[in-house]
Amino acid sequence: MPDKDENLSHEDRIVWEKVTRTVTAYDGRTPSRAIPESMADLMAQPEPPVRKKRIETVGPAAPPPKKASNPQIHSIERPTWRKIKKGRITIDARIDLHGLIRAEAHNLLHGFLVQARERGMRHVLVITGKGRSGSSEGVLRRDVPQWLEKAEFRLLVSGVETSAPGHGGDGALYVRLRRQSDMQRDNG
Repeated sequence: MPDKDENLSHEDRIVWEKVTRTVTAYDGRTPSRAIPESMADLMAQPEPPVRKKRIETVGPAAPPPKKASNPQIHSIERPTWRKIKKGRITIDARIDLHGLIRAEAHNLLHGFLVQARERGMRHVLVITGKGRSGSSEGVLRRDVPQWLEKAEFRLLVSGVETSAPGHGGDGALYVRLRRQSDMQRDNG
């Protein structure tokens, strides 16, 4: 007669052995390794099939399809950055987040970007400041680029780049907003 332990998976055997170590028999016998009736009923259920990953070596993998609701943010191209720096492309609006706490700055920035995009603006300047001391990075200087990567901002922003020294350098960001037509094309 085959042992009932043969039907157990490796993980189930480990668990069962731990359980049997903590149990003492009523009549002084050592606990058997047999599966109780209630466990046998559970073990009779078939295990889900194991899916094996198939590896294809035909060619490079195709990139996953882009979701319209989750667009990517790219850096602003170098020629565009230079034109903004030299004033050939105007900065349509600017927001200064100096002295604000994180929550205030986050809400204010989101509202500003929504309004700027609704008004058809394309390039805005977000001033975060460089921080309180020269040796440490400011909280907003660190957090604002991370916020712009989140889904709620990706629908508004198409590009981000550190500004030129004349516009604040490391303490400010050029932000290119998505056009209304870009989003309609992506969703359609």
